[in-house]
Amino acid sequence: MDIIYKLDKTSDIPLYIQIQNHIISNIKKGNLKNGDKLPSQRELAKLYDVNRSTVVNALDELISKDILESKTKRGTTIKDDTWSILSNQNNLNWMSFAKSGSFYPNLNTVRTINEYDNKNLIKIGAGELSDDFFKKDIMETILNDMKVNINSLKYENAKGSYELRLLLCDYFKKIGIKNINPDKILIVSGALQALHLISIGILNRNSTLLTEMPSYVNSLRVFQSADVNLYGIKMDENGIITKDIKKAKRISKASLLYTIPYFHNPTGVSINEKRRDELLKICNDLKLPIIEDDTYRELYFDKPYKPLKAYDKNDLVLLTGSMSKILFPGLRLGWIVGKEIIIDKLADLKMQIDYGTSSLSQEACISLFKKNLLKKALDENRKELKNKRDYMLKILNMYFKDIASWNRPNGGYYIWVKLNRNISLKKLFDNALKNHILIHPGDIYHHSMKNHIRLSYSHASYEEILYSLKTLSKLIQIQNH
Repeated sequence: MDIIYKLDKTSDIPLYIQIQNHIISNIKKGNLKNGDKLPSQRELAKLYDVNRSTVVNALDELISKDILESKTKRGTTIKDDTWSILSNQNNLNWMSFAKSGSFYPNLNTVRTINEYDNKNLIKIGAGELSDDFFKKDIMETILNDMKVNINSLKYENAKGSYELRLLLCDYFKKIGIKNINPDKILIVSGALQALHLISIGILNRNSTLLTEMPSYVNSLRVFQSADVNLYGIKMDENGIITKDIKKAKRISKASLLYTIPYFHNPTGVSINEKRRDELLKICNDLKLPIIEDDTYRELYFDKPYKPLKAYDKNDLVLLTGSMSKILFPGLRLGWIVGKEIIIDKLADLKMQIDYGTSSLSQEACISLFKKNLLKKALDENRKELKNKRDYMLKILNMYFKDIASWNRPNGGYYIWVKLNRNISLKKLFDNALKNHILIHPGDIYHHSMKNHIRLSYSHASYEEILYSLKTLSKLIQIQNH
């Protein structure tokens, strides 16, 4: 393989695609042949002078195109019959278009999870509420209220319905966020769109985002597709290890820090008060803005928490939230709260993308707040989620105590299971599917988490939790022998 190759970091072609093109060029030239082994991801990152995550993205894409294959013992190799795949070009090859574009495809495992998500499987790792949590009575009240009060469904203001933003101001004040006004709020189509807008609206290409390690954003392509690099900071049982932030900022020259401080996805960990104060002080000193993902905080079991934004005295924090995790997943309504100049920029960008969040969803949310229905719904959901957490912990203690360790979350959806020995998560994933169980392997949240599984008690029934954990325990022990 010709390794004397410099990527063009000024080009409009994403770096991961340049790496793909270089590897394909070496195959076509005959420099790489069927069965040849590529250098390790770390070596390739050094050779190409890029982040390791960029190399992982390039290799994943070539694996999905059947050009490379990954084998546990041999590493990444050129797949048999690759030449015929590359040389079989039609005059118009729509497949090449389908596999092009600036937006990265999902990781292979994530694509499989999404593919099977609506099939009749037990979703023991799903990050959503099951139909059992659906508040039909509340939805009927909302719909009846809308039937009486809606006279049109016009386009809303660029930032969203003014009435809804006023109601959100009241909500935010109750949870400790002061100096809030409607102009500091942008209504978006879910928290995921909030991250998308931030990634393309206020971050430059080749900039770096600090994240917890592992992190939800590692399972997405939102930031990577905008050519934003991710730099992980380790966590422990008290949240992000704040003493590592300064060094990480110096090494990576990061522009922002992304955190899920409460009931973290995927670990379920919540930041404690000492770390919270340290995080804000360090980021203030470094002038490092924070993206606070606040999607799970309302799902506390023991005591309520204030968001980081409530302690933010210098407008350092950009807060994102959503109705999806706490009540109605399909409502697709969320918000961004921050400095007015940033909200103005993101609102303009959102208008270019979709001309505003659904007016119908905004009217539903207005009714939810005006009728004071949110507290009742959340109280019911917290109680049931806590019961299901306790049940899952009980079953884990029955079937996993000799093969794994895990945390005890005090809210949210997730239990982060660490296996005592490394096994093939790919094999476990495939064998679980054969038993009608859909799991979330830890390595989709960071490539180093090869002996972790994200479990969720928000979607599976009690019977499904018992069957799934009993079956997974057997599959893991079979691999251990």
